[in-house]
Amino acid sequence: MAEQKVKSLNSTVLSSFSGLSNAEAEIRLQQEGPNELGQSRRKPFLFIVFETLKEPMTLLLLAAGCLYYVLGDPQEATVLMSFVLLLIVITVAQNTKTEQALTALKELTSPRASVIRENQQKKIPGREVVRGDIILLQEGDRVPADGVLLESTNLFIDESLLTGESIPVRKANSHSPSSDQTLSSTGENASQVFSGSLVIGGQGLFEVTATGSQTEFGKIGKSLQAITPEKSILQQEIHRIVILFATIGISLCLLLITVYGLTRHDWLQAVLAGITLAMSIMPEEFPVVFMLFMSLGAWRLSKHHVLIRQVSAVETLGAATVICTDKTGTLTQNKMRVELVSLLNESFTLAHYNNSALSEPYHEVIEFSILASKPNPFDPMEIAFKVLGDQYLTQTKHLHSDWQLIQEYPLSDSLLAMSQVWGSPDKNHYIIAAKGSPEAILDLCHLDNATFAKATDSLESMAKQGLRVLGVAKAIFNTAPLPEGQHDFAFEFLGFVGLSDPIREDVPQALAECDQAGIRVMMITGDYPLTAQNIATKAGFKNIESIMTGKELATLSDQELEKKVTDITIFSRILPEQKLRIVNALKANGEIVAMAGDGVNDAPALKAAHIGIAMGSRGTDVAREASAMVLTTDDFASIVQAIKIGRRIFHNLRKTIAYLLAIHIPIAGLSLIPVLLGWPLILLPIHIACLHLIVDPACSVVFEVEEPEADIMRQPPRKKSDPILNRQTVWMSGVQGFSILLTTLGIFAIALQWHHSVNTARAMTFSTLIVANLSVIITNRSWSSSFITLLKTPNKAMYWVIGIALSVLGMALFIPPVQKMFRFGPLHLNDLFLCLMAGLICILWFDLLKRQSKSTNPVYNVENAFH
Repeated sequence: MAEQKVKSLNSTVLSSFSGLSNAEAEIRLQQEGPNELGQSRRKPFLFIVFETLKEPMTLLLLAAGCLYYVLGDPQEATVLMSFVLLLIVITVAQNTKTEQALTALKELTSPRASVIRENQQKKIPGREVVRGDIILLQEGDRVPADGVLLESTNLFIDESLLTGESIPVRKANSHSPSSDQTLSSTGENASQVFSGSLVIGGQGLFEVTATGSQTEFGKIGKSLQAITPEKSILQQEIHRIVILFATIGISLCLLLITVYGLTRHDWLQAVLAGITLAMSIMPEEFPVVFMLFMSLGAWRLSKHHVLIRQVSAVETLGAATVICTDKTGTLTQNKMRVELVSLLNESFTLAHYNNSALSEPYHEVIEFSILASKPNPFDPMEIAFKVLGDQYLTQTKHLHSDWQLIQEYPLSDSLLAMSQVWGSPDKNHYIIAAKGSPEAILDLCHLDNATFAKATDSLESMAKQGLRVLGVAKAIFNTAPLPEGQHDFAFEFLGFVGLSDPIREDVPQALAECDQAGIRVMMITGDYPLTAQNIATKAGFKNIESIMTGKELATLSDQELEKKVTDITIFSRILPEQKLRIVNALKANGEIVAMAGDGVNDAPALKAAHIGIAMGSRGTDVAREASAMVLTTDDFASIVQAIKIGRRIFHNLRKTIAYLLAIHIPIAGLSLIPVLLGWPLILLPIHIACLHLIVDPACSVVFEVEEPEADIMRQPPRKKSDPILNRQTVWMSGVQGFSILLTTLGIFAIALQWHHSVNTARAMTFSTLIVANLSVIITNRSWSSSFITLLKTPNKAMYWVIGIALSVLGMALFIPPVQKMFRFGPLHLNDLFLCLMAGLICILWFDLLKRQSKSTNPVYNVENAFH
C-alpha cells in the first residue's frame, strides 16, 4: 500500500462544534424515536396464547377434553382443560424470561457512536443518536445515521451495502447541511454519509440529518429483515430429532387406535388411547429447550463480559481446539508505561516516573515521541508518552501546545512508522517527528554500519527485558510542497523508547486451564520477537522457542504454512492480513479456531475463524460485526471462561436431551404395551399432562442452571461433528428408559397379582413412575457425582420440581376428589414402600456405572462406559 499524507482532526477543530444539549437530544429522541430499524416489540399476551394453542401437546389435550365431554365425563374434561391453562402460563413465563434475556443482550450489543454534545465528546449507544447530533467518524466505525460532512481528513467510506460498489468512496466537506439528501449523492467527493456504510480510512465530522427508518438504509430495511438466517448444525439436528419422534409417534398412534378398535370394538376409547400415546411421544420440548438454552446461555455469557452475536458460537465454543490471541490488552493490561529511554551509547531507566534529572538528549527523545503522537491520544502508548512529558518536560521548552499540526503520514503495510509534520514558530521550515517499529525507524534514518550495529545491540537488550520498543526520529524540511512519503525526509535517529504492559493477573491460570483442556493457545502479535517471547514466558506459554515472523511467513506457500503452523506458538511482526492465512492454515489441519482481533484488517480472519472474537473496548465496529463474540473487557481469561461456559451449555443440553429421551420411553411404553397385551389402560391423558408439568420445568430449568462437571476443563475438546445425541448417549438413555419401563410394568403386574383393583394398580404404577422420573432428574444432573452427593448439591430448581411433584402425587393419592379424577385406588403403606424402592432401584444401577467409569477413566466421562 502506498504511503499517504493526511491532515488530522485536532482538538481545535472538534472544540469549534458544541453539538446539541442533552435536554434537546432527549426531546428529539422522544419525538422521533430511537435510531433503530424495525423496532422489535414484545409478543402480545394473546399472540403467545394463540401460539401455545397451536402446539401439538395443547391440541391433544383439547381433543382429549372434548372426547371426555362426548363420553359424559365433564369432570375429567375440566381437569384436562385446566392443564391447558397451566401450559399457557408456563409458556408465557418461559417466553418472558427468554425475551428479557434477549432484550438485555440487545442493549449490551448496541453499536456505539462518538457524539459531541454540550462541547463534550462522549460515546453513546447508536440507538440514542438523534437528528442534529454531531458525530465523529474514525477508521473502522460504522456510520450510525445519514448526515452531511462538516469536516473531514482523507475520509474514505465503503458504501457497498447501499450501492453495490465495492470501491471505497472519498468524501469531502460541506458547510451547508441539508436534510434533502438522496442516494444519488453517493460517489467521489460527495458530502453526504449514509447509515450502515463503513469508514475505511481517515476521519470525519458530520451532522445527522436522518435516523432510523428515515435513513436510506431504513428504506431498504424491510427487505433485509425478511432474510431468514440459515439454521445452525445443532438446530438442524434438533429438527431431525423432532421429525423422527413425531413420525414414530404418529405411526404408533395409528397402530394403537387400529389394534384397540379392532380388538375391543370401542373406537372412542381407541382414539382416547391414541391421543394418550401421542401425548407421551410428542417432542415439543426439544425446540423449546434448545431456544431456552441458547438464549439464557448467551445471557449467562454476558455476565462474564462475553457478548454472543451468533447463536452458533454457543454451540462451537466447547469444540475449540486452538485460540489465536494478540498480546496487547488481551494477555496484558493495556496500561502502557515508559520504562526505559535508550540512546546509542547509554540508557535511562525510569522508576515510576521519578523526578531524577534527565540530560538534554533524553529530553529530545521524549519531546519527539510526543510530537509523533496524536494531540489528544487514545492509544495507550501515546498516552504513556504524554504522561512522561507531563512528568519530565513541564518546566522545559520541549512541550509545544501552541504548534500547529500540518500533516500526518500514517502507518502503512510497507512502512510500520508514522510521522507528523509541525509548522515551526518562525514559519520558515517544518519539523517532522517520527515514531514506529525499530526496524522502520532505522530504515528511515539510513544509519552507517557502525551506528546501525550499536542501535541493534541496544534494541535487542531492551527486547530481552520484555519491553515494547519504539524508535524515535526527527527531521527538518524547508518551506516547500511536502513530499509524498516519509522516505523523502532526512531523518536523524534520536533513540528508542521501551514500554511495559504488565501481564493480566488471571492469564497464567487461564493458560494452564487451556493446557488441561487440550486447547492450544497461539500468540499473534506485531511486536519484536524477543519482546513477544519475554511476554510469553511471563504469561506461562509453553514451547516459546517455536516462533515465526511475518517476513518468514510471507515466504511460505499455503501448503508449507499448513505444515509449519502445527509447531508454532508465537507469530511476531505479523501484519493484520497475514492472520487470515494463519487461520486458514489451522482450519485446513482440522482445527476448530477461535480468533481474537480488534482492527478493520482483522475482519477477514475473524469471519474465517469458527469463533471470531472481537475486542469490545478497543475494537472497531467492523471487527465486532465480523465476529461471533465480543469481549467487553478485552481479557484473555474471558475467552477461556467463555469456552468453559460453552462446554457447560452443551453438556447440560446433552443431559437434557438424554433425560427427555429416557423419560419418554416408559411414558410411551405404558401407553402402548397394555393395549397390545390386552391389559386395562394404565396411563390416561390426565396422567400424561401431569407428567409434562414435571418434565418441562425439569428439562428447561433444572438442567439449565446445573453447574459444570468438576472435570469439564480437563476433558479434550469435543469434535464439532459430534452430535448432541451420539450413539453412547442414545444407548445410555435407552437403558435408563427401558429400566423404568420394565420396573413400572412389573409393579402393575405385581399389583394385579396381589388382587388389587385396576385403579390401585394404576396408582402404584404412576407413583413408581413419578419416583423414577425424579430419580432420573437427580442422577442425570451429573455423569460423575453419586446420587447422594447430588441430593446434597444445591440446585433450587430441582428442589422446587421435587416438592411440586411429590405434592401433586400426594394429593392424587390421598385427597378423594383428586384421587377420583386420576382414577386411582387406595394404597397401603407397604404399597407405597414398594413404589418408592422400585422407583429408586430402577435407576441406581447408573450410580454403579459412574463409580466403575470413574475408577477406570483418568479423564472421566460416563459415556465411555458404553464403548
